[in-house]
Amino acid sequence: MIRTIALISWALLAGTAAAQEATEPSLEARWNTDRSVAFDANELDLDALQWVARPVVVFADSPNDPRFRQQMDLLAARPDDLAERDVIIITDTDPDARSDLRLQLRPRGFMLVIMGKDGQVELRKPAPWDIREISRTIDNMPLRMQEIEDGRLRQP
Repeated sequence: MIRTIALISWALLAGTAAAQEATEPSLEARWNTDRSVAFDANELDLDALQWVARPVVVFADSPNDPRFRQQMDLLAARPDDLAERDVIIITDTDPDARSDLRLQLRPRGFMLVIMGKDGQVELRKPAPWDIREISRTIDNMPLRMQEIEDGRLRQP
């Protein structure tokens, strides 16, 4: 009897967890809904973003790092400019968690990384950058130049 109750309880819990996973929107769906949201590096797979988004990764050793806070304020100031360029903001403020991004990019303290849609690192900066500088860097990437050109050709 006890085994039966335990099995039923386990099945109910497993079913609830599976239903919750099924109803939770994917990373891409959440990003497409609100492109100003910053995602934690531990909750995403960078490979899933290839050819979809341009990651802008903000590393720090603590969320209280003044440079991290300044960078996040700068990014929040003009989210439409970033959305226009298919930017996804990713943060990593926990060196002990050793996220895949942290292991791959090896930051030391604060670091801003701008990546292309192909997943390649385009720029690393040890200090915060404003949206104008980030946008200018992205606009000079070959794929972005092609996107701009294609956009001009389609407009009436």
